[in-house]
Amino acid sequence: MGGKLSLDGHHALLGKGTEDEMEIFGYRTQFFRKALCIAGYLFSCGALLLVFYWKPEWDVWANCVPCNLEEADTVLLRATDEFQRYKRKKVISLSLQHLLDSEKPDLLFSEDRDSVIYRAITRPGLKVRFIQVQKIRYAWDVPGKAFVRVGSLEDSNTCYEIHRKFGDGLTKRQRDLRKLVCGPNAIEIEIRPIWKLLFKEILNPFYVFQAFTLTLWLSQGYYEFATALIILSIISIGLTVYDLRQQSVKLHNLVEEHNKVRVTAWTKHEGGHQSESCHLVPGDVLLLEGQKLSLPCDAILLDGSCVVNEGMLTGESVPVTKTPLPQADNVQPWKKHSLEDHRRHVLFCGTEVIQTRPSGKGPARAVVLQTGFNTAKGDLVRSILYPKPLNFRIYKEAFLFIVGLIFVAIVGLIYGACVYAENKRPVRETAVMALLLLSAVVTPALPAALTTGIVYAQKRLKKRKIFCISPQRINICGQINLVCFDKTGTLTEDGLNLFGVVPCQDASFLPLHSFSSGPLPWGPLCQAMATCHSLLFLEGRIQGDPMDLKMFEGTGWEMEESGSGDPESGVPKTCSVVKPGPKASKAPSEGMSILHQFPFSSSLLRMSVVTKELGKDNHGLYMKGAPETVASFCLPKTVPPSFQAELKSFTAQGFRVIALAHKELSLDAGHSLRDLDRDEVESGLTFLGLLVMENRLKGETRPVLEELREARIRTVMVTGDNLETAITVGRNSGMIPSGDRVILVEASDPEDPHPASVTWQTVEDTQPCKEKNQDPCITIYDKSSSSFHFAMNGKTFQALQKSFSSLLPKILVNGTVFARMSPGQKSSLVEEFQKLDYYVGMCGDGANDCGALKMAHAGISLSEQEASVASPFTSQTPNIQCVPELIREGRAALISSFAVFKYLVLYGMVLFIGCALLYWQMQIFGNYQFLLQDGVAMVACLTMSLTHAHPRLAPFRPSGRLISPPLLLSVVFSILSNLAIQTCGFVFVRRQAWYAQVRSYSPCSPGNQSSFPFGVNGDPNGTSAIRNMVVSYENTTLYHLATLDCCVLAFVFCKGRPFRKPIYSNYIFTCLMSIWLGLCVFILFADIEVIYKGLQLLCTPNLWRGYILIMIVVRFAVSVFVEDALLENRRLWLWIKALLGIRSSSKYRKLQRQVEGEASWPPTNHRDFAEDAKRNRKSKTYVNPAYENSKDV
Repeated sequence: MGGKLSLDGHHALLGKGTEDEMEIFGYRTQFFRKALCIAGYLFSCGALLLVFYWKPEWDVWANCVPCNLEEADTVLLRATDEFQRYKRKKVISLSLQHLLDSEKPDLLFSEDRDSVIYRAITRPGLKVRFIQVQKIRYAWDVPGKAFVRVGSLEDSNTCYEIHRKFGDGLTKRQRDLRKLVCGPNAIEIEIRPIWKLLFKEILNPFYVFQAFTLTLWLSQGYYEFATALIILSIISIGLTVYDLRQQSVKLHNLVEEHNKVRVTAWTKHEGGHQSESCHLVPGDVLLLEGQKLSLPCDAILLDGSCVVNEGMLTGESVPVTKTPLPQADNVQPWKKHSLEDHRRHVLFCGTEVIQTRPSGKGPARAVVLQTGFNTAKGDLVRSILYPKPLNFRIYKEAFLFIVGLIFVAIVGLIYGACVYAENKRPVRETAVMALLLLSAVVTPALPAALTTGIVYAQKRLKKRKIFCISPQRINICGQINLVCFDKTGTLTEDGLNLFGVVPCQDASFLPLHSFSSGPLPWGPLCQAMATCHSLLFLEGRIQGDPMDLKMFEGTGWEMEESGSGDPESGVPKTCSVVKPGPKASKAPSEGMSILHQFPFSSSLLRMSVVTKELGKDNHGLYMKGAPETVASFCLPKTVPPSFQAELKSFTAQGFRVIALAHKELSLDAGHSLRDLDRDEVESGLTFLGLLVMENRLKGETRPVLEELREARIRTVMVTGDNLETAITVGRNSGMIPSGDRVILVEASDPEDPHPASVTWQTVEDTQPCKEKNQDPCITIYDKSSSSFHFAMNGKTFQALQKSFSSLLPKILVNGTVFARMSPGQKSSLVEEFQKLDYYVGMCGDGANDCGALKMAHAGISLSEQEASVASPFTSQTPNIQCVPELIREGRAALISSFAVFKYLVLYGMVLFIGCALLYWQMQIFGNYQFLLQDGVAMVACLTMSLTHAHPRLAPFRPSGRLISPPLLLSVVFSILSNLAIQTCGFVFVRRQAWYAQVRSYSPCSPGNQSSFPFGVNGDPNGTSAIRNMVVSYENTTLYHLATLDCCVLAFVFCKGRPFRKPIYSNYIFTCLMSIWLGLCVFILFADIEVIYKGLQLLCTPNLWRGYILIMIVVRFAVSVFVEDALLENRRLWLWIKALLGIRSSSKYRKLQRQVEGEASWPPTNHRDFAEDAKRNRKSKTYVNPAYENSKDV
């Protein structure tokens, strides 16, 4: 968990190789530097402190000097991702003097010298130095010279060492020491106080900037305008704080019960005692007695067996049996000894113990493995508290956009200062007016503009029962161009239906037995189906895996619990007993007891049970699992020669096939079942037959996949099922279109003396013929077929990653079916797709997909279990209809965010241009003028995003970039056109015969003549000694032009098709903006003294007002034409790209383009070796025409 120090000891990696990996730098606080910084805080009135709050690395660099990590009192952490964000942490020194003296540490850890805690104690000071990062403690390992994670037992312990060191529990002194260093066993999420949330929100840079601008406006007497902005800011901050507070309360309630569990712990030399779970430490021994228990920690089962509900982890509320950790004297670490199957010995935090089965001399026992946030549930909560930063370029480009606006604002600042200085205005007035012009450019609401579409989209998704815990990902959904689907429970129905069983006798398959024709006859095959499962009889009913339940129900047998076990022989006191029921075939047996179980695991692809027939002494072992796996454990002479053909005949039709096998066991009376070696007993089996189960497609699957394909969105199947079955489901669902070739890829790891190899083979499409008496039809596709799909299993995928890393991206470009994939491999596959610049969605039922759901850009869980909380999206409707819904809303939200962002940029620039022109004659817009303009902008921003998503997915994605030619040209054109009309208005109004400079408001003359013989207020020369800062014909003209332009720009930017419904469907926006536009036109032509006096406007001739309206109408017509006919014309942009030779820079696009002329791809019916792949690393890849036309604008 630690990292190697650099040569100077100042820098290291924290949590190396984990998701939490960070760079760590050591610093020591220097008194002189700190004193200077405090002085800086005072002299800057807190501004320097605020800067350090925003930039913690500057704080550390200013206050501290670099030093060795061993001597550091402050550390600086830097993320190793592309964002490289900094965090500042204090190193805490913990004294152990009151618990230890200089001699006792060696005695306390006499049997565990490799413990992290022992290595963290400094001598002779007896102190432990640690830091706390994202709820995890890292203690300083003195010999290792690195910060290492504490709060769990070391992975280096072997099975034997865990039993020896911790089997008898810890002493009280050891427990106290571990608790002090590791902290309490609690997942504590404080309900953040409102004042803290408020303080953090107010210190956001944009609210600080807004406070600065409000101060300026108030200093100039703009009280009404500033008050309106203050009210809006308070409402915005209040809503944000309320939302954050509610999230904090929900998360607190989610974990609150975890910290209040009463447990029975075993203390060495003292025995068992009841205590609160918060006092547990790694190494404690838990006594698991009969009662139900929600586990407050991760623990390794040492003795007995447990039945737990792991719905919190897997998303499936299916009872799982946990077996004790073997006491094998093996030098391998305990996790490696059991490979991926080590989870069968671990009781995870948050899971519920339904039943315990003691064995040996006492109750079931478990040793605490991890506590607090180190546990499985703690990790789940941390993933919510500290989500992975979004690498979405829209947010980076928004920052660059704002930087550009700041540059314009600085130019305005200089311009304003020069104008006022030239007119010899006072320094204070010059500075204030220059800063006012600066503040007009950057609207404080600009960053929030990117979230308005998200907020409305989230509400619409909620109505469709799609819930989101990471709203920022909604915009990313608009960019998704590849979706991975789990098969069982996602594309197909959750449950399986029994189709039949194919018995095997004398190495030959018998005809298929259909369960609809009657019960299965008594025999080993029937016994295997009745016993080889993980079902449990709980609370008066049979519970367990749905497939096991269907298989057991097919036998007609019944289950009950029995207390006939013998603890001395390793048989649990209670074991499952199955007996023939009324619907079962006649059997010369009273029933069978299931004595021992070797659980199923995704790595082994099998499970087995040890049974005993009631009233007899004969024992037997029954196995079920993946057909290929089970057959490999059977005697070759018992496996029919037609095994592969028979298997393929069913899997090619989409059936789920399970193989069954049997073996007689000879067990001595004193033989303990706990000492059985799994590899030994699971050998030399007799093959019994195949169980065929039907897994039907959900009704929504085919139309949804068709809709995604028409939208040029790739679909990929990632399943743990058989490869042939997955291919058939892919064909039946339309994921693999009719007529497309499927190429099976099989790779193997290097084995001396043979190098790693990969084989390519075209898969024949086997379909059931309409005639019952005919064999299945086989369609062989022509090799010249242009569209093809790669299919492979998890083993091949892993081998390609290891030995053919340069070939893997080429395969993934056309990879469609990935079968027999473990949960870890699913996550790796999603990551590999992301490396190719795909925006990846993942849809699964949560069972084994949690890692992939978290890894994807948009993970959609169809499960409501607690595990799915870590998934960004959860659908309460258990079908894949949610996928296109989410993509539609994502696209609409993205377009809405762009529209609002662009509108606010233009709004700021319109005001900036108007103010800059008025500054030329030492004027500015009036208080209520600003207020009215802000009202127009506010209504537009709040309602523009209410337009719903278009019901049809367009066959291309919206641009995911703010800095893209269409958007930049749109902004530049709008700025230039507004500059043109405002400049024309400013210049030409001064050339009118009725124009005069004024110093105060004057009412309209009767009849509103078209010309005036003299200047206002009776000055024939139109001059005044003191000019009014607001009232003028220039101001009146620019106000009308700016306000009306803001109205029409809202209509221009509120896009409809192809990603949103037409603008008129947004009734609220259309009505309110029409009212605003009508009001502005009314003010333009009305001769109402109250309005003109309140807005500080001057009466102008009707002809001039008509000119203003004509300019706005022309501006609107030209803008609509430029936006729709040119800038948003996708065909035009594709033609320009083709003309200029501009192509997509995405990695998967480059791979596709590289192979357009390569005739040797895809390879078929031959084998490549690792050496060949290395020589051909620069070889090209084939482009699939099915997705070739999905070009990005």
